[in-house]
Formats: sequence, structure tokens, C-alpha cells
Amino acid sequence: MANAFKLKNHSGASVNADTFTSVYTVPSATTTIVLGLTLANLTASDIAITVTMTDTSASIVSNVTKLAVVPGKSSLEIMSGNKYVMEATDILKVKSDTANSLDTTLGIMEITA
Repeated sequence: MANAFKLKNHSGASVNADTFTSVYTVPSATTTIVLGLTLANLTASDIAITVTMTDTSASIVSNVTKLAVVPGKSSLEIMSGNKYVMEATDILKVKSDTANSLDTTLGIMEITA
């Protein structure tokens, strides 16, 4: 088994309001441990964000957080001491209620066979 620490960034500078954006999809033959997730508000006003994880093997979409408020020009650490395990083809998505407002930074460890 090989382990690789990775950082996945997603710019929300050109994203419509209330539109889910896939930040990360687990590659085939891979298990991923989500180590950290930080969401940065690019605007001066408060935004409401939602983060979901899709378990593709069970066809279940779960809210990690729903309509959490991120104050203007600040960030929110979602994972704070927690870890999530994602399996092959699972998807992590984010959305904001305001267009062009949300940058995402995701720290992960990919485990491959």
C-alpha cells in the first residue's frame, strides 16, 4: 500500500450562487482520508455554505455542514479534529449562496493498493 499526502485547492472565483461544485472525487482503487477542509469567503459580506459527501456505493448524499455562515473576508475550518474516510468514486462537494465567493482547501491522504 502506498500513502500520499495531497492538497486539493478549488477556486470559487467563477462559480454561480447555489451551485454545487465537486472539489474532490476519490480515484478508483483508492481510499482517501480527509484530514482538513477550510472554506474561505472571498467577499466582504457573510455567505452561507453547504458541504456534502456522496457515498456512491450506497447512493447516499450526506451534509457535512448545511448553510453554515462564513463571515466576510474570513474562513471556516470544517474538519477541526475529525477525519472522514472516503472510498473509490465518493465525491466531496461545496456550494455557497453567493456567486464567486468561496475558495476551498482540502488536505487528504490517498491510500492505494
